Amino acid sequence: EIEGLTQAGHGALGLRDTRGALACFRKAFLLSLGTASPRLRRACAFNLGAAYVEAGKPRKGLKFLLESQPSEREAEEPLGDFYFNIRAAHEGLRDFPEALEYFGKAAGHCRTSSQAGTCVEMGCCYLGMREPARAARCFLDAARSYTVAESPEAAAVALSRASGSMLQSRRFGAAEIAGILAWCRSLCESIPDPALRGKLYNDIGLGYAQLCVFSLASESFERALALCQGALGRRGEAALLQNLGAARNAQHSFGTALGLHRRAAALHGAVGNRRAQGQCFGNLAYAFSQLGNHEAAAENYLHALQAFRDSGDVQGQWQACEGLGAACFHLGDPQKAVGHYQEAL
Repeated sequence: EIEGLTQAGHGALGLRDTRGALACFRKAFLLSLGTASPRLRRACAFNLGAAYVEAGKPRKGLKFLLESQPSEREAEEPLGDFYFNIRAAHEGLRDFPEALEYFGKAAGHCRTSSQAGTCVEMGCCYLGMREPARAARCFLDAARSYTVAESPEAAAVALSRASGSMLQSRRFGAAEIAGILAWCRSLCESIPDPALRGKLYNDIGLGYAQLCVFSLASESFERALALCQGALGRRGEAALLQNLGAARNAQHSFGTALGLHRRAAALHGAVGNRRAQGQCFGNLAYAFSQLGNHEAAAENYLHALQAFRDSGDVQGQWQACEGLGAACFHLGDPQKAVGHYQEAL
């Protein structure tokens, strides 16, 4: 009966039915308590603990996993799965130092093919510990391993995460980060999945934008938009259009940017994202101001101000007020400009 319940539990996990799996493993564990086999009890406790971790209940999972730990006399039993699940439980509890300790214990039990995945998981732990420089090195190690294993998709994703961590840490030079972004970009063409390719191009664009290389940022956002249009949903398409429009502003291509800002603002409005819509109105107003259309700039700064008030974004509000002050000054109303500047202050 225990064997049948165990098989049914693993089958349910394969179908992502964590509730069904827990029911099977829980019953198997209770039955095992009535047997004379410590090994069987530990096996059932392990299955139940791992299922709790999978179900997003790491505290309960850790309790049963610790009950399943073999004694020193049984150390010849394979421990890789045990350490992996203990690590996952600690990671779920956001106890990242403890999770990293179990990564070290599991290292000797890992197959070579899983080393890159281990590096990625360690990188995630370091991000959780707010150590982005260490995380970046883990992601870079993973990318190198994936490259050797001829897995360009996984390598590109690892490089994307590495570049983001490098930018976050501020311990890497612009040339070094640009080199990682270029490497990631070179791998994108060999990735068959257009959705993944589009997401990577968007991440690459954001990286180049932070490095102020706006020509490559725009090119990357355009590629992402071409690949993902229709597959991202309105929220995703709005974010891409907003990114591309902001990059065009930075390149002083204000005429080209106007349509992008309008489309992004409309899509953000359709999904109720008022803060992002306010940012698009602000970008649109800035583009109009640079084109000398201060009346349109003032109108869009007002739209931005209302959106930022609706979403409680104080920084957005003072930026919109400052923009309104500049627009009113250019429109020949210095008194109104002073009022907006005072509100900004």
